[in-house]
Amino acid sequence: MKAVRFWGTRGSLPVALTATGVRAKIRAALQATAGRALATEADIDAHLQSLPFEISGTYGGHSSCVQIDTGGPEFVVCDMGSGLRPFGLAALAQRRGGPPQTFHIFVSHLHWDHIMGLPFFVPALIPGNRVVFYGSHPGLEAALRRQQDQPSFPVDFSIFNAQIEFVTLQPEERYTVAGLGVRSMLQRHGGDSYGYRFEGAGRSVVYSTDSEHPLEQPEHTERFVRFFQGADLVVFDGMYSLADAISIKADWGHSSNVVGVELCQMAAVKHLCLFHHEPVFDDAAIEAVLEETRRLEEITRGDQALRISAAYDGLEIGLDSGP
Repeated sequence: MKAVRFWGTRGSLPVALTATGVRAKIRAALQATAGRALATEADIDAHLQSLPFEISGTYGGHSSCVQIDTGGPEFVVCDMGSGLRPFGLAALAQRRGGPPQTFHIFVSHLHWDHIMGLPFFVPALIPGNRVVFYGSHPGLEAALRRQQDQPSFPVDFSIFNAQIEFVTLQPEERYTVAGLGVRSMLQRHGGDSYGYRFEGAGRSVVYSTDSEHPLEQPEHTERFVRFFQGADLVVFDGMYSLADAISIKADWGHSSNVVGVELCQMAAVKHLCLFHHEPVFDDAAIEAVLEETRRLEEITRGDQALRISAAYDGLEIGLDSGP
């Protein structure tokens, strides 16, 4: 495995950066120019580089879609939120008249925010391409077909001219896909969700979203610590604050940044990436969560430092080095 690329990082539903939000970023950027000369393009670029990410960038608004770059010709993707559309267009641009492409898509669960990108996945429309859907839900195929039915969508599943396949994965069993070892594990979420652990070329990545973690249950904690053990990267559902996760949003099926740090420290994970961001949070709020999480890691650190990131649309994390 070479890298992990994020095409959609929001939870529950896509969100857009509004005109008001754009103006606020521009205002903050202009206020930060006081005393600085911006006479050249290089001056402007240097100024932008000096700004915090919450001003100079955005965490984005697409719902869940994460690519595992194997270094080979076949594509591996986790979930089909609205981020699947830009991923598909980028993959299509790589083809440029070349041979047909193969896509391996692992589905954590069947809630709409994780499958809504499929109707807009252009590579699935192209004859000769191959798209394989993997999941541990027995109703995976039926759910994807139903999403295309009237009155939900104007064209049915037959619009996909690629070779379409469905593979049911037995939880905890190891499979080999596109040169990677992969296994799924049941997680606590309404209707069930499944996390995935990918291993290849001496690297390991865990994709664990839409999972609630009752840490007062030792057997649950131990199961996830084993699943995360020694991973180079864990993509983790940190949608809520700890206060939300244990109070008003208990049993809503998501976790917190605090729980992510605790589990990853116990499992000796190298890099934790917070994911499935709360759609109500703006860029500044997500940035604040990231800084709080990094401070928490510092004061609870043991023998090994845990690297902390927050996923944004367009982020690439190399598995030999950080973003």
